[in-house]
This record gives sequence, structure tokens and C-alpha cells, in this order.
Amino acid sequence: MKNPAETLMEELEEERKALRINIVLTVVTLIGLLAGVYFQVTEGPLLFEGLSFLVAFLAGGIPAAIGAFQNLLQKKLDIDLLMVLAAIAAALVGEARDGAILLFLFSLAGTLEEYAMGNTKRAVVALMKLRPDEANLEGVGGQMTRVAVEALELGNIVVVKPGERIPVDGSILSGTSAVDQSSMTGESVPVDKDAGDSVFAGTVNGHGVLRVTVEKTASHSTLAQMITLVTEAQAKRSPSERFSDWFGERYTILVLVGSTLALLGFILFGIPYAEAFYKAATLLVVASPCAIVISVPAAILSALAASARRGMLFKGGAALETFAQINIVAFDKTGTLTEGKMRVTKVVPLGVSEHQLMQLAASLEANSEHPIAKSILAHAATFNIAPAMVEKAEAVPGKGLYATIDGHKYFAGNRKMLLESGVAIDTKTEDALALLEAEGKTAVIIGNTSVLGVIGVSDTVRESAKSTIAALRKSGIKRIVMLTGDHTMVAQAVGKEIGIEPSDIYAELMPADKVAIVEKLRTEGRVSFVGDGVNDAAALATSHVGVAMGTAGSDVALEAADVALLSDDLGALLRARTLSLQANRIIKQNLVFAIGILILMVIVTIFFYLPLPLGVVGHEGGTLLVVANGLRLLWQKF
Repeated sequence: MKNPAETLMEELEEERKALRINIVLTVVTLIGLLAGVYFQVTEGPLLFEGLSFLVAFLAGGIPAAIGAFQNLLQKKLDIDLLMVLAAIAAALVGEARDGAILLFLFSLAGTLEEYAMGNTKRAVVALMKLRPDEANLEGVGGQMTRVAVEALELGNIVVVKPGERIPVDGSILSGTSAVDQSSMTGESVPVDKDAGDSVFAGTVNGHGVLRVTVEKTASHSTLAQMITLVTEAQAKRSPSERFSDWFGERYTILVLVGSTLALLGFILFGIPYAEAFYKAATLLVVASPCAIVISVPAAILSALAASARRGMLFKGGAALETFAQINIVAFDKTGTLTEGKMRVTKVVPLGVSEHQLMQLAASLEANSEHPIAKSILAHAATFNIAPAMVEKAEAVPGKGLYATIDGHKYFAGNRKMLLESGVAIDTKTEDALALLEAEGKTAVIIGNTSVLGVIGVSDTVRESAKSTIAALRKSGIKRIVMLTGDHTMVAQAVGKEIGIEPSDIYAELMPADKVAIVEKLRTEGRVSFVGDGVNDAAALATSHVGVAMGTAGSDVALEAADVALLSDDLGALLRARTLSLQANRIIKQNLVFAIGILILMVIVTIFFYLPLPLGVVGHEGGTLLVVANGLRLLWQKF
């Protein structure tokens, strides 16, 4: 079965063929029009004049007539039908030249529009081209072989030379370099990478040679997922697009009925038949809703393509539109507002040595992926402590974990974990906890039947957190909330530093508590929850727009949210908000302009005189202007 990316490539190739045919037909229409006008001006043979205009009518009108006929078979009326009828009406009243002009401009507008709208798909295809076709596979004895990227398997080792694109998602086995991840995450500055760090397909290696272990096959890489998600997003209709389609079909019927009634009215008011038909034909053209129908998708598709280039994946136009209407943002703390790179800052042994406490803590936390666990393991490594074998481990969400070592059951966690374990809090333990919590540190309690020690861990607030929150408020966000499972004092310390009101900080939460708070916030306005996309999947799904940050390489995160930000830069959230606001502004601009020019031309046509060619220029020109206005999102900086 073909994946969406392969389907898109085939669709794009078909569209290219269709575009080439349309270009030829537009040129032939122009040649027929110019030849007909030449014979008119020089008073040449009427036969040649008629044949020239006939060529213009056939080249410019047949594609539209075929499209109109196919829709009629499906009991649908479209704009193509209006254009064909208008051109035929012009010819019937002896104005074949005006009909030919109409068909040429309609054909030209359609060709340019098709080319412009194809830019969004071409942007996705550009993503596909980021991944190299071949890789340097390291074999036995370090011998390298050039192989197709699709042939790589999990666990293979590939060698990436300086300046080469990394062919797969994986982790660095050896080597140091700076990797340009701008194509993936939107980060403008290359990121330093060392052994153990993750790298992604399509990114560019800098100065060093890297040996990378393959962790995802080509079809499952972050780049492949990006392509799939963007492709699917472009196929989804936003509320505005669905309304635009609904409006366009019904309005076409209104134009046909209205033009017929207008024709009868013109005749009843004594206007000559030829002039009445001419005015009715002009009315068919100027009242057509081309610009209105195309104004929304032009902006939506351009915004989706622009966001994908910058490492921001919207799951369709609905998420893009709704994100602009958000007025409450709820943040997860760890890994979102903070770096998520916890480090051990204090070790308080209670009844054991510091070395014994760290040995036990490392053994317990070796089974966890939580940032706090990683910090404890990193600190233990500085003492050359290796984790002991764990016989059984059990995580308790929001509290900590249990593990059995050498037949004895131990725990590591917070105060809730201590209470669940049934171990009493003595004076020494309380004093140690109070000291760490007063300093805004997260306390990890290690024990079995008694508390064996407490480890203080602290996180670093992201540099951009304070400025991003201030900018979000300025963009129209009325309330910003922090949700965390951390201790209240830790949460308050972080909130004070970045500018979140104490009353908007909810701490010591279980995952279910976060969902309940998001549900409550939904009653107050439109809510966006921003988290890591893995531990907060339920809260992401509960909010109006779930935003997962730092999702490069995370399958769960890419699936959990409505918006996936591939980098862990909070500035990406602000850029996504700015893009959605700009897209909504452009949609409104397009609709106001399209409706305004339509009303103006209809009034002039009915009550005054508007030449058909001028009506065509106004109609098709308006269509191209709204398309161009939407496409400027592709090149704007956010």
C-alpha cells in the first residue's frame, strides 16, 4: 500500500502534466484571440476571423466545459459552467471577441492559480528531497559500502562525513560535530552533537565525522512522518474551507437564477435584446464567486507549507484556524517551560553513605526515562557508579517507582510516594525535604522500610520562557497557567521567575488532575495545552489545541497533538501563534476584498454599463490577487 508521501509525488507529477497542457491551451487561446482581433482591425476575411475566434473558444472553453459537464453529471453546478455560458452568450449577441477575451483570461487565471497552489505541494516534495538516497554502511572491520537508504536496518552503523546529509534517525555512536537541523526543527544555529545524542534524517553534518546507529528505518524517520503529517493536513478541510465549498456551490445556483431574472428584467425595462443578453453575460462573469472560494484555501495551504518548513506541524487547517482563537494557554512545566535537563545539586544521606545512596538511586532510576532519573544517573556516573541489576520495577504515575534489588523492595519518589509506601516521615527527613523545597528544588526520596536519603534535583528555566509568555499575552492570550506534578514551592519559584501569577500555578498534580483542570479551563475560553506529547497525551487531547514541543524523534508526540513543534525552543510556539494569527488575518482580508469587488461590479453591471472584458479583468484579477495574498505566507518570516 502506498504511503501519503508516495501518493503526493504521483499527484504532483500528474499536476505537472496537467499544468503543461493548460499552458499550451492558454497560449493557443491567446493566439486565436490575437488573430481574430487582427482580422477584425484589418477588415480581413470574415471566415479567417471566425475561425480564429473559434480556435480561441475551443482551446479556452473545452477544458472548462468538460469540468462543468462532469460536475453536472454529479448534480453539481460550478464556476466553470458560469464562464462557458457567459462566453456563449457573448458570441450569440455578436461579441465573439469579448467571449474570446473572457475565455483567455479565465484560462490564464486558472493556469496561474494552478501553478501557485501547487507551491504548497512542491514545498512538501522539497522536504522529501532532503533525505539522501544512499548512505555509507559500516561493515565488518570498518569497511564502508554505499547502499540505498531503504536497505538500512535497525542497528546498522552508518558513517556520515563532513557536509553530508544524515540519512537516518539514530544516535551517535562516536564522533563530535555541529549539525544543522534547520530543515527539521527550524533552529537557525547548528547544534553541537556528541556520542549518545540523537540525530535526524535530512539534517546536515558539520565539521566532524559521525558514526550513527540506525534507530529508525527510512519509512519511519521523523522526516518521513513530517511528510505524511503535512500531506494529510493539506487534505483536511478547515471550517472556513468547508464553508467556502458549501457557499461556492449554492452561490453558483444563485448566480444562474439571478442572471436569468436580471435578463428578464432588462428586457421588461425596454433594453434591446442584444444589450440585455450582453449585460446578463457580464453579470454571469462578475457575480461568479471564484475569488471568494479560493481565498480561504490559498491562505490555509500556504500557511501549512510555511509552518512545515520551520519545524511546526499543524494537523490540518482546523488546528491552524483554532490556534488563532486561543485565549488561554496551559503549560506543562518540566521540559516545556524548563530545559528538562535536571541536575543533582544536593545529596542528603540518612543512615547510609553518599556513595551507597547514589548506588541505590542509580539502580532504581535506571528503569525510568524521566528527566530526573537521567540527572541522577549522570551524577552517579561522576562517582563511577554503575546501576545494579533490578529484578522487578513498577512505575507509579505522579509519585515515583518501586524496584526489587537483591530480593529487597525499594522506592524512589516524592512525598506522595512516601505516604503510599507507609514509611513515616521522621524529623531528619522533614528537615531535609523542607530545606530542598525552600530552595525550589525537587526532592527525590530513596528508601525501603525507612528513608535512606534525599536527593535534591533542580531544573533550569528556558531562556526564552519569560519573553515568550510576555509575547503571548501581547498577542491576545488572556490567561497563562502552569500545570505540574512537581512540589508547590518548586512550581511557584519557576512561575515567579517567568511571570505566571501564583493563582494560575497548579502543582503536585497527577496526570488525571491535569485533564480535569484543562476541562475546567475549557469552560472559560479556548484552551491550548503545551506539553511534551508523551506524558501529557490526555491533556493534549482534552484541550482545544494540543501543542507538543520538542517532538523530533518522538512518534507518540507527533500523534498526540494538534500542533507538533519539532524543536524544544519556546520561540517556536510564538512563531506558530503568529503564523496562525497572520493566516486568519489574510483569510479575512481576502474575503472582504473578494466580496467587496464582487458587489461593486454587480452594481455597476446592473445599473450602469460595464464592458465584458473589463468585468473579466476585474473578476480574474481579483482571483489572482487573493491567491497572491495567501501565498505570501510562504515567504514571510515569523
